[in-house]
Amino acid sequence: MIRITIAGPRGNMGSEAVKMVSEDATFQLVAVVDIINNGLKMKDVKEMAPLDVPIYEDMDQCFREVECDVLIDLTAPESGKKHMITAFDHGVRPVVGTTGFSDQDVEELTHLAADKKIGAIIAPNFAIGAILMMKFSQMAARYMTDVEIIEQHHDRKLDAPSGTAVKTARMIADVREKKKQGHPDETEQMKGARGADYDGLRIHSVRLPGLVAHQEVIFGGEGQTLKIRHDSLNRASFMPGVKLACETVMKLDVLVYGLEHIIE
Repeated sequence: MIRITIAGPRGNMGSEAVKMVSEDATFQLVAVVDIINNGLKMKDVKEMAPLDVPIYEDMDQCFREVECDVLIDLTAPESGKKHMITAFDHGVRPVVGTTGFSDQDVEELTHLAADKKIGAIIAPNFAIGAILMMKFSQMAARYMTDVEIIEQHHDRKLDAPSGTAVKTARMIADVREKKKQGHPDETEQMKGARGADYDGLRIHSVRLPGLVAHQEVIFGGEGQTLKIRHDSLNRASFMPGVKLACETVMKLDVLVYGLEHIIE
């Protein structure tokens, strides 16, 4: 039985995680951490699941009072980083779905996990199909070096490009011959028209109501194009990946960035 605390239980992703953990026979939801409702039980709060689970506003207090193995954090980069550091201090293994961490943040947290010898997983995307999309894109980039990424998300998403798009670009850059795409003398008639530039490839972000999480990686070559696309149609699509991460993190003693590293 893996004892789990969830940070951000009232959010769209958090509420799905609460449902997944509470319904899984191998998991036990022992606490949630929220910005309000300290001292109450989840069953006392109208917008939460009717569970006899305590709510804390302070992560440190939660880990001092409740025995926990894994923290699922689905909040924001600023709080997510603080929560990870607190989890490390208490010997709790973080599984974090927050995007927007900087390279410096990831490096700092990686060193901290190594020093503490505690496993951790940061996943820009928990959808198994999205991980396969990234892996397939990396494979294609060895042979088709002209590529652009279009990512589409709901209009409440704060960061752009998405963590998934940035992670995909990094994976492509690891194997792709570095090059600047497009005409060498091209000019933007409107700033940003060509999207963000990552190592010579372009990333375009779309934010609209009605979307959840979608990404298309487009490769171009002589007389041909290749499109690799993934669509998350609801947030339940992320839960198999969250479950896998919670199970896998118990076997780790380092930080892993990206679910693709734990999928064969």
